[in-house]
Amino acid sequence: MYKVFVNDKPILLSDQALSHSEYEIYLFKDTRFEEIVHKLQNTNTSGIYLYHNDLDVLWNKFLSYFEIVTAAGGLVINSQNQMLFIRRNERWDLPKGRMEIGETCRETAVREVEEECAIAPLEIIAELPISYHVYQENSQNKLKKTHWFVMKTASSITPIPQTEEGITAAVYVSQNQIFSYYPEMYANIQDIVNEYLKALN
Repeated sequence: MYKVFVNDKPILLSDQALSHSEYEIYLFKDTRFEEIVHKLQNTNTSGIYLYHNDLDVLWNKFLSYFEIVTAAGGLVINSQNQMLFIRRNERWDLPKGRMEIGETCRETAVREVEEECAIAPLEIIAELPISYHVYQENSQNKLKKTHWFVMKTASSITPIPQTEEGITAAVYVSQNQIFSYYPEMYANIQDIVNEYLKALN
């Protein structure tokens, strides 16, 4: 299954047929991707379950509708096992950014964390699932594919937000505080944090 967020609402693409779902169910053969994206962007629909018996066919057709923007970012853990978050557009987020020509995903992730939060040195210790979300740029829908990594830092420096990128805060949050941040955190970022916390147990 693949999960793609549109306006913080998921499209679940699956090869498992369902008769009931908390989301509206669509069959691939009856669906135009632009219609379901528009519906999630402009109505109170909470999510969509999109089915085809061949997941690879479904996913590749879905991808062909968008210009893909590749990015990478990090979930940074300090020596007190606190997680680094940034505040941007009135939401809690993780530092990330677009991949530059010639970079690997890992290089992009480290560079973006260093630039957005002034934190170094960083050591990548694990990979997290890729996230996908649709956004609009110049009136066009684009699909951002973000590679995520768990990073550790021994630095005791207070993170400094990169204000020219619209970041208004960069803070470390303890595990017992993290869920209080969820109401103002993007849904795809919640998923990444949940995957990290699940791996700890």
